[in-house]
Amino acid sequence: MPLAFVLDEHLRGDLGAAIRTHNQAGGLPIDAVCVGDPPDLPLGSKDPAILLWAEARGRIVVSRDFRTMPGHLLDHLAAGRRSPGVALLRPSAWITEVVAYLEVVAHAAEAYEFADAVRVIPEA
Repeated sequence: MPLAFVLDEHLRGDLGAAIRTHNQAGGLPIDAVCVGDPPDLPLGSKDPAILLWAEARGRIVVSRDFRTMPGHLLDHLAAGRRSPGVALLRPSAWITEVVAYLEVVAHAAEAYEFADAVRVIPEA
């Protein structure tokens, strides 16, 4: 089963649009929703709420938030919760690189490779 993602609110525009374009063009689909798309994950959702939502739906959180997301994940795990994982975008990464990476990861990686951890993507 392919991995699925939830894009943090600040990625709705650039990465969200690039994934939609990729999926419409064909190839291996990327299952990604953006914060603000599902009614139960509105715009303005805080990191802890995003992590809870992602946990319940088995979606890896994709974010650029190096400042707070890792700490929120640690708090989430310390509370006895689980996480499909957090993928933080490397600041120098091009959106096309990220889309290509997510396409491969979605269909070739195993869930345990991201579970309960922060990974910086695409990998160097």
